[in-house]
Amino acid sequence: MEDNEILELFFARSEQAIAELSAKYGGACRKIAENILKDASDAEECVNDAYLGVWNTVPPKRPECLPGYLFRIVRNLAVKRYRSNTAQKRNGYYDASLDEFADCFPSSSTVEEEIEANELAAVIDGFLATLDKDARVLFVRRYCFSDPIEDLAEKFGTSAHNISVRLSRLRKRLKKHLDKEGISL
Repeated sequence: MEDNEILELFFARSEQAIAELSAKYGGACRKIAENILKDASDAEECVNDAYLGVWNTVPPKRPECLPGYLFRIVRNLAVKRYRSNTAQKRNGYYDASLDEFADCFPSSSTVEEEIEANELAAVIDGFLATLDKDARVLFVRRYCFSDPIEDLAEKFGTSAHNISVRLSRLRKRLKKHLDKEGISL
């Protein structure tokens, strides 16, 4: 079923919309949540909560990109669950991918910094637009969907070391781009 047909089911308030959404994107949603949480039951809860989130927001919203909208909800819920699960302790796996960015971004923990965070997001979008498709996919898969380096190596048909080097170079390019755009760290 096409995304616009699924959206029409949401607008008609048909429960079939969730079944179609799950059939089309459920596997990808679970993968995103499991990459972050490393726990199948927590991941499944996040995915189900994401379906409810889409149900509650469509309508009135009509997302231009249904999978992007859904994946963002899943990722946000998984990160929230991750933070809750790991309060006062560290989970090396997800922290490792976040720590790779530690020297690239300032911490954004207050409401007042929300505008700066939005500006930073726009600059990162601009950076991603400068990358070729493979580099962009690699960057997003690692830093948005938290794909393990080994999985990325398999997907790109190369070694884990090669992927690590490519990611390191991408982070350096991002840092230069941020400096050029006047984002001070």
